[in-house]
Amino acid sequence: MPYRSPLLDVPGSIPPPDDHPEAGVPWHWGDPFAEQRTASRGVVVIDRSHREVLAVTGEERLSWLHLVISQHVTELAEGSGTEALVLDSQGRVETHMVVAHLDGTVYLDTDPGTSVTSALPKGGPQTLREYLEAMKFWSKVDIRDATEEFALLTVLGPDSERVLSAVGVEVGPEPYAVAALPGGTGFARRMPWPGRFSVDLAVPRAELAGWWKKLTDAGARAAGSWVFDALRVESLRPRLGVDTDERTIPHEVGWVGSAAHVAKGCYRGQETVSKVHNVGRPPRNLLLLHLDGSPEIRPEPGAPVLLDGRTVGRVGTVIQHHELGPIALALVKRSTPVGAELLTGSEDDLVQAAIDPDSVPSELPAPGRAAAAQLRG
Repeated sequence: MPYRSPLLDVPGSIPPPDDHPEAGVPWHWGDPFAEQRTASRGVVVIDRSHREVLAVTGEERLSWLHLVISQHVTELAEGSGTEALVLDSQGRVETHMVVAHLDGTVYLDTDPGTSVTSALPKGGPQTLREYLEAMKFWSKVDIRDATEEFALLTVLGPDSERVLSAVGVEVGPEPYAVAALPGGTGFARRMPWPGRFSVDLAVPRAELAGWWKKLTDAGARAAGSWVFDALRVESLRPRLGVDTDERTIPHEVGWVGSAAHVAKGCYRGQETVSKVHNVGRPPRNLLLLHLDGSPEIRPEPGAPVLLDGRTVGRVGTVIQHHELGPIALALVKRSTPVGAELLTGSEDDLVQAAIDPDSVPSELPAPGRAAAAQLRG
């Protein structure tokens, strides 16, 4: 059965459309734009309990994970976290996860329903847990599905510290800092996105409604996934499977560094990560598009981005922002001029779009090319 949060039974919660990527949790609570404003100026709490959680334990948990995920984690300290990927053999993104290391356990939380390609000769799709189990071999690690144990809530906004303090949650100020929740079950993790004031709470799933009530009683406004997505798009943070496609490599969507390490070897797809970082350029960039708000139509995720009738990209998340209006993330060819007049949408319902110049990544010299140039004198 598809997941359905118990908070959808709380009066005032509005579910998303059935085919929405965030199906199963509240989409908004009656006024998504007021909820966005509160997230920017006050504090909100968002139900993200549809995320899946794995727990990795055992004395070799860090050295083993270091070999199978894209991030450098051999020295990941207790009380800290990071982000990581699983790539296919060509370096294309298959799974994105957020990591927390606490009390001898590494927690990996991911979007629901993600899968990876088996590394075994038969190939084929696997769940993330199945993939990790197949890669254990003789390593001293244990992997369990902790989705039934923990549910994720996100507290957002500049007033978040007051609310967290009121419910007894204390977590360090540095990005990805991790701390145990009161009572010792579950954890808090400070996130650098979306927005500058974001803390994830992995609460006991049986206590989800209780934690929601404590946080709202302490002053957090109930908000839905619409708010999270709006701030995520504003922050240029991709959602796997919406803002990525089967060809996406980490460099295109800003996951090099934050989720993929360019120097460590031994993980699947590392050759592509290293090569593009050192001597190449990503073929596309994840950019923010401003959409014409006059028509009532909006492009759907996956719709082409067109320049003079030629496809130069694909649309990902499309959202109505409380200040920016209709905006979208899009993977766009790197050669596309920043000031180009673009169209996106279906053939009969095209919408004008413009690239936000502040979203265009700066192009520094590729380290490998710069080193080669120095050697040539």
